[in-house]
Amino acid sequence: MTDQASKTAPAAKKLFIKTYGCQMNVYDSQRMAEAMSAEGYELTEDQAQADMVLLNTCHIREKAAEKLYSDLGRLKPFKAEKPDLKIGVAGCVAQAEGEEIIRRMPLVDLVVGPQTYHRLPEMLRGEAPKILTEFPEEDKFDHLPQRRATRRAPAAFLTVQEGCDKFCAFCVVPYTRGAEVSRPVDRILREARDLVERGVREITLLGQNVNGWHGAGEDGREWGFGRLIRALGEIEGLDRIRYTTSHPNDMADDLIAAHRDVPQLMPYLHLPVQSGSDRILKAMNRKHTATQYLHLIDRIREARPDIMLTSDFIVGFPGETDQDHADTLRLIEEVGFGTAFSFKYSPRPGTPAYERAEIDSAVADARLQELQALLSRQQKAAQESMIGRTLGVLFEKPGRIDGQMIGKSDYLHSVFVHAPDARAGDLVPVRIVESAPNSLRGELAA
Repeated sequence: MTDQASKTAPAAKKLFIKTYGCQMNVYDSQRMAEAMSAEGYELTEDQAQADMVLLNTCHIREKAAEKLYSDLGRLKPFKAEKPDLKIGVAGCVAQAEGEEIIRRMPLVDLVVGPQTYHRLPEMLRGEAPKILTEFPEEDKFDHLPQRRATRRAPAAFLTVQEGCDKFCAFCVVPYTRGAEVSRPVDRILREARDLVERGVREITLLGQNVNGWHGAGEDGREWGFGRLIRALGEIEGLDRIRYTTSHPNDMADDLIAAHRDVPQLMPYLHLPVQSGSDRILKAMNRKHTATQYLHLIDRIREARPDIMLTSDFIVGFPGETDQDHADTLRLIEEVGFGTAFSFKYSPRPGTPAYERAEIDSAVADARLQELQALLSRQQKAAQESMIGRTLGVLFEKPGRIDGQMIGKSDYLHSVFVHAPDARAGDLVPVRIVESAPNSLRGELAA
């Protein structure tokens, strides 16, 4: 390019994306950025520089919409100073709120649901409606551009399944993400190989109900999730495989066996149970009992004795009694979790539990504190059990101290290591020497 041409070449437009919520939203934000790069947009971390601001929202927790409107309110001065600034709302709140977003916040230029964000370029060009929240028959992955041939971080997300057919009484996912859809085998393997070619050594498979994946193979026959993991394990250079989030009812025999047979599948499983009370599990429409969950844990540990288990718990679900709470604590004691996510029940409009009478908030708060204290003790014990062990650690970035690297262990713990000659992407054996509240410290093993 000549000097004159370089002077007249248009500057790239800047795209700022704020991502709320789960790992799938992180993946979706990456794909939206790639879709917008074809329109001349490049990512910026400085909102003030942006020509377009995209808020990729999550609707799982209470007050999700209020957080969105608060953030949009803070964008008003930016829009006043830069009238050409484009503001978009994507994700699950966009799906749930639709036209209400633009009615309340006219500064918003477009609203796009999680199944239609591949049409963002059309919406910006005015070739599609400014609100797209339907569940289209077309597969958005067929219309997204090829992932950019740039060097990647050593760990990446890969969506294999979306939506959920479980209809738990507390959950909005079936209404915001739609019915379960599984991507075909060839597209998943192609994307995984592409990621590995660009430096990725660890892939986390994503889905609202990821272990319910049942995609079509190249021969047209349906595969199960265990078979998919085995195929991914054959990709040279893919050293680690993880997946999230799972449902107990979809832990098929072949998937449990994959935890035993596929060395790349990390000894870490997030398997939400939500409650230890059969009465509450039935009210939640979980379609399993506490005993069935415990038997499943026994089978998984038989296949992979060193596996670390994590889970989700909802405290204070409508109708929960002291006995129900005690049953949950008993289940936690029996399983012994490496860590867990726990929340006070959050009523979501449109879900079956929304109209049910909530229990006293102070009672729910006290139960949550008791449950979290137990989980914290288990997490501390799990981390301290790593001291003296040698674990694989995949370095992801330098630490704040000179010569320090930060990476993830086999069990997804953050590990800090003095390794001045190491680089991001190195997978090395590390001897754990110390446990901190939310991380481990290690030394390079000989």
